[in-house]
Amino acid sequence: MKLVKILLFFFVGILISCGEKENPSFTKEDLVLIPEPKLLEVNKGSFRINRETKLIIPVDSLKPLTNILNDLFEKSAGFKMSVSEESPENNFIQLQEDSELGEEAYKLSATTDRVILEANSRLGFVYGLETIRQLLPKEIESASKISNIDWLIPNVEIKDEPQYSYRGNMLDVSRHFFEKDYIKKHIDRMAFLKLNTLHFHLVDDQGWRIEIKKYPKLTQVGGFRVDQEDKHWNARTENEPEEEATFGGFYTQEDIKEIMAYAREKGIRIIPEIEMPAHVMSAIAAYPWLSCTEEPIAVPSGGVWPITEIYCAGKESTFEFLEDVLTEVMELFPGKYIHVGGDEATKTNWESCPDCQRRIREEGLANEHELQSYFMKRIEKFLNKNGRTLIGWDEILEGGLPEEATVMSWRGFEGGWEASKQGHDVIMTPTSHLYFDYYQGSPDHEPVAFNAFTPLHRVYEFRPVLDSMTVEQKKHVLGGQANLWSEYVPNEEHSEYMLFPRLAALSEVVWTPENKLNWEDFSVRIQKMMERFDIMGINYARSAYAIQPDSEINLETGEITTALKAEFPNVEIRYARGDSELSENSAIYKEPIKIESSSCLKAAVFKNGEIMGPIMDNDFQFHKAAAKPVTYKYPYNDNYKGGEETGLVDVLRGSKYFKDGRWQGWINNPAVITINLEKPTQLSEVVVGSLEEQGTGIYFPQKIKVEISEDGKTFEKVGEITREFQNNSSAKIENFSVEFDTQNNIEFVRVTVEPLENNPKGGGSWLFLDEIQVK
Repeated sequence: MKLVKILLFFFVGILISCGEKENPSFTKEDLVLIPEPKLLEVNKGSFRINRETKLIIPVDSLKPLTNILNDLFEKSAGFKMSVSEESPENNFIQLQEDSELGEEAYKLSATTDRVILEANSRLGFVYGLETIRQLLPKEIESASKISNIDWLIPNVEIKDEPQYSYRGNMLDVSRHFFEKDYIKKHIDRMAFLKLNTLHFHLVDDQGWRIEIKKYPKLTQVGGFRVDQEDKHWNARTENEPEEEATFGGFYTQEDIKEIMAYAREKGIRIIPEIEMPAHVMSAIAAYPWLSCTEEPIAVPSGGVWPITEIYCAGKESTFEFLEDVLTEVMELFPGKYIHVGGDEATKTNWESCPDCQRRIREEGLANEHELQSYFMKRIEKFLNKNGRTLIGWDEILEGGLPEEATVMSWRGFEGGWEASKQGHDVIMTPTSHLYFDYYQGSPDHEPVAFNAFTPLHRVYEFRPVLDSMTVEQKKHVLGGQANLWSEYVPNEEHSEYMLFPRLAALSEVVWTPENKLNWEDFSVRIQKMMERFDIMGINYARSAYAIQPDSEINLETGEITTALKAEFPNVEIRYARGDSELSENSAIYKEPIKIESSSCLKAAVFKNGEIMGPIMDNDFQFHKAAAKPVTYKYPYNDNYKGGEETGLVDVLRGSKYFKDGRWQGWINNPAVITINLEKPTQLSEVVVGSLEEQGTGIYFPQKIKVEISEDGKTFEKVGEITREFQNNSSAKIENFSVEFDTQNNIEFVRVTVEPLENNPKGGGSWLFLDEIQVK
C-alpha cells in the first residue's frame, strides 16, 4: 500500500509538471502592454495557439479583422488559424458582440482552453486583437518562420476602453514626401498602439501632395521643387519659377482610395489637411492668380518666413477654387473632419491689395484679422453644408471663431483653454510636449532636428485637460495628437526614428486612466517593447538611454565634478577614463566623478553586457588660460551668455544645441577677447571653439587673429587664419587652431574673431564661441 501511494504521488507529480509545461503561468511583470489597459488581472496558466486553433467570428463582416493575427502567424509560425462562425469545445479564439460596451471598449478573457474577445464595434474588436498580439511572444512580429517557440497567451481578464476619443498623429508629407507603402505601414503601427486618427498634412508651401483633377497643375507644378537637399532647410535659397523642379511626389486619387480602404480595416480614420490661407506657395506657383499680386513664384525648397504669399481673400475666384478643391477632397475622405490649417498667415499683401481692402469695407470688417475670420467662416459654411466639421490651428481664434469649428491647440494649451470656454471642441497638440520634429536627446548624438527638446519623459507628462478648466470645458477636450513636421525628416527611416518610442508614450497617456500612469513602470515596459520594435523593423530612437552629463568647475581649485544620468531611471551606467576602452567590465557609476587634469571621460548605459544607447565621450582639456580673467571689447548677447566672464575658459564645452547655456554669441560685432594669464607664460598656439548651424544664422568665423602682450597695453600680432564659407546642412562644432612661433614671458592674449561678412541669405551672421584654449 505504501508503494502504491508513492507511485500514485509520483505519477500525479508527472502529470502536474506536464501540465505546467503545457500551460506555463505568467506574472504581470512578464506582460508588455502599451498602452496599459484600464483593468488587468493575470491568472494561472496560459492559452496555446497551434495549427488546430480556430478563430470564431459572429458575422461575416468581421472576417477581415482576423488578418490582424493571421497575417502575423502566416509569416512567423508558418500557418493561419482557420476562421469559422461555429465554435468547437475548446482551442479557439472567439469574437463576441456585447451591446453593453462602449464604441471603443473591449473585454478579453483568456483561459487555458479558449480566448473570448467581446466588443460592441469594429473598433473594439481591432483594439482587442491588437492586445492579443501584444500578449503573444514578440517573435510573432518576425517576417520569417520561427521554430521551437510556444505561441502562448497568458491567462488574463482585461476590461479596457480609452480615456479620450481623439488619439492622433500628424504626418507632414508636404515638406518631404513619403510613399504610399510607408503610410500603410505607419497605419499598422498606429493601430498596434491603439491610436485612431492619422492627420494627413497634404499641403504646404514646399509641396502639394494630392491630385485634384480639376486643377492638374497643383501636382504637376506644386508637387515638385528644386533639389537643395544638400543645404540646411533654413539656409536654402529662393528658386526662380523657370528653374527645373525634380524633387517631390504626390498621391493620385487612386492612391488615396487605397490608403483610405487600408486605414478602415485597421480602425484608423484619416483627416486631410488642406492649408489656407497661408502655407500655400505650392498652389500659387501652379496658379499665380490665387495670390494678391498674381506674380509667378516657384515652389520653395526650404524654410520661408514670414509667409506673405497667401491666398487672396478679396477675389471670388479664390473661393471658387477652394470649393472645387474641397469638393474633390471630400469625395476621397468621407469622414466628419476636414482640417484647413489657418496658421501663420502674414497679411502684408492683404493690406495693400485693392480686392482685399474692398472686401473689408463691403463686409464691415475691422481689419485683416477679421478678414481671415471671414475667410475661415466662409469655408466653414461650405463644409457644414456638405456635412463636415472644420478643424483649424489655434490661430483661427483670432478675429472670431467659425461657429462649429474644432480647434487644434499647438501654441501651448492656451488656445485650447479659450476655445473650450467658448464651447468649441479641442484637440491638444502643444509644442511643449507633442512636437516630434524636436530633438529627443543631445544634438551631439542626434540627427538634425528643430532646435527644441521633446524627450520621451516629456511626452509622457502630457495631459490633455488642465486643472483650471471647468467640468464643461473638460468635456470639450477630445484628446491629443503628436505632430511630426518633416522639414528635417528627409526619409522614411528618419521618420520612424522621430516617431518611436515617443508615439508609444503618447498612446498611453491618451488611452490609459490618468491614475494608472507611472513613468517608472512605463520605462520598464517600453524598454521591453523596444525588443519587439527590433523584430518589427522599426528604426526607433535609443535617445532615452543617452547619458546626460552635468559638469561644473570649481574656479578656485580647477576641479571638475561630473554627474551622470540617463532619461530612463534605474539603469546601469558604466564609465571609463583616459585611454581605457568602455566595456561591460568598466566601472559602474555610483557617484559624481572628479576630474583634476586633462582627460577623456566615456560613459554609456549597459544592459546584460550590451551598450544600449549612444556613448558619451567628453574631452576635458585643461590649458594655460583655464579659469583666468577675461575681458571683452564687445559684450556677448544677453540671450547667449554661456558662463559669462569665465565661460570661454572654464574647460566645459558646449554641445551642438546652441541654447544649452554654454555658448556665447555675438551678432553685428566681432568677438574681441583679452585673457589675463596672470603670470609670464610660454605659448605657441591658441585654439578657438566655434559652432555653426546655418539654418539659424550661426556661421563659423571668417577670420581669427591672435595678439600677445607682456603688459596688457602693447599688443603684437603673432598669428592669423582665414576661412572661406562652405555649405553645411547640419550643426557642427569645430576647433580653429592658430599656431605661431613659441613666445615667452607672455601675460596677455587678445583674440579677435570676425563673423562671416556675407551671409548667403542676407542679414547678420551670428558668431558662437565656447572655450579659447591657450597652449
